Amino acid sequence: CRHLESLPTNVLLDPTQQQQLLVAGSAVAVGGLLTCYYWVYQGTKTKRIPIGDGWWGAGEKPQSEDEKVFPFQVQTSDEEIQDLYDRIDRTRYTEPLEDTGFQYGFNSTYLKKVVSHWRHQFNWKKQIAILNKYPQFKTNIEGLDVHFIHVRPPHREGQRVLPLMLVHGWPGSVYEFYRILPLLTNSLDSLAFEVICPSIPGYGFSEAPHKQGFDTLAAARVFHKLMERLGFSDYYLQGGDWGSIITTNMAQMKPECVKGLHLNMLTNKLRGFGVLFSILIGRYLPWLVGFTREDVRRLFGSVGFMERNFYEIIRETGYLHIQGTKPDSAGCGVNDSPVGLAAYILEKFSTWTDFNNRDLEDGGLERKFTLDDLLTNIMIYWTTGSIVSSMRFYKENLKTNIDNRLDNHTGVYVPTGLAAFPNEVRHVPQSWARDRFRNIYSYSYMPRGGHFAAFEEPQLLADDLLQFVKKVEKL
Repeated sequence: CRHLESLPTNVLLDPTQQQQLLVAGSAVAVGGLLTCYYWVYQGTKTKRIPIGDGWWGAGEKPQSEDEKVFPFQVQTSDEEIQDLYDRIDRTRYTEPLEDTGFQYGFNSTYLKKVVSHWRHQFNWKKQIAILNKYPQFKTNIEGLDVHFIHVRPPHREGQRVLPLMLVHGWPGSVYEFYRILPLLTNSLDSLAFEVICPSIPGYGFSEAPHKQGFDTLAAARVFHKLMERLGFSDYYLQGGDWGSIITTNMAQMKPECVKGLHLNMLTNKLRGFGVLFSILIGRYLPWLVGFTREDVRRLFGSVGFMERNFYEIIRETGYLHIQGTKPDSAGCGVNDSPVGLAAYILEKFSTWTDFNNRDLEDGGLERKFTLDDLLTNIMIYWTTGSIVSSMRFYKENLKTNIDNRLDNHTGVYVPTGLAAFPNEVRHVPQSWARDRFRNIYSYSYMPRGGHFAAFEEPQLLADDLLQFVKKVEKL
């Protein structure tokens, strides 16, 4: 209010500006009281979530678990490749509507180009050699054979090495990290990482749960057990998409083991009086609610908050409702058709990289990725038959009222670094992120990139992660 009173009295405002100022003044008055109440409520949050235990293997839990870690390599056969070709050759296509780009989903004209490359140029055996260039392993945890990549840096005199776990999301895989791994492990910097990349159970080369209920909390516990089994007592975590939620749960579950948490997808619930207040006032008085100019640009754009944050999300979350309710029905089709699987997954790599790609006939896919890289990710799903189990992960996390889950009311107190990429599906300002993340060491407005940060912009993500860890380590 003090700032409003200081406005020049000789300035004439048009009716629209007067109305905006009235809204702002009213919001300031009401928001002050509501914000006080909100922060009192925030103080009641718990500081950790229980670790719990689980068994996701087939049948009853045995008396003892086999904790051996054994090497793994991706393999294929001529029969597997020929079956793929036969299915591709029998594909039925539907002609797209005129001038629709990717607005109706994956444009089938461009899909034919992708499939032609897949059928005639893509070499799966060559890509398998690339997949196998990093050491891979499996170990049984809670009844599941969990796959992971484990890369140690070369020894360099005076270089400090820290353990780091990278966790992927949907519809990705550990292959998303193949471009960032050398930047983290083979760095000439004073700091390097020993990197562990697990496949989420039900994704790719990790065994799918045989029982209901495997959610992000279960994955967090399994990954903590993995790190313990590998001999690590404290470590850094990095994640995006589901990986962001899983690593956040890990920090909430065993904060004493997590030296730092770095995320490239920020999660918060649009709830509470503080958030409502900032939505009402943020466009007009951003400094009052902790917004920067960049926050205003990303939150409101030229179309307003509702269009940018709600209507766009509704347009892009049809898959979530399907996978969160009846994943086996939709999954049946894409598990049987390689071309259907490619269209279903690659449409996400188009739109989640940049919403503007929906207006392009090729979906902008080859602006950030090569077809070989995209098809390698598809082949991981296809050859393992894991698309249905990966889709079930949504139902397991959404089948109960997710707002009542304990982890959503538990703060994150470990050092946290947040990388906000401009084309991420939803922007979360630092002032909102503080609702959950109570010890933010760094918050970076990344200059470019979208949802698949490690895959799209590995150098940017690696640099931001390194700078965050240096702050935590005081280097």
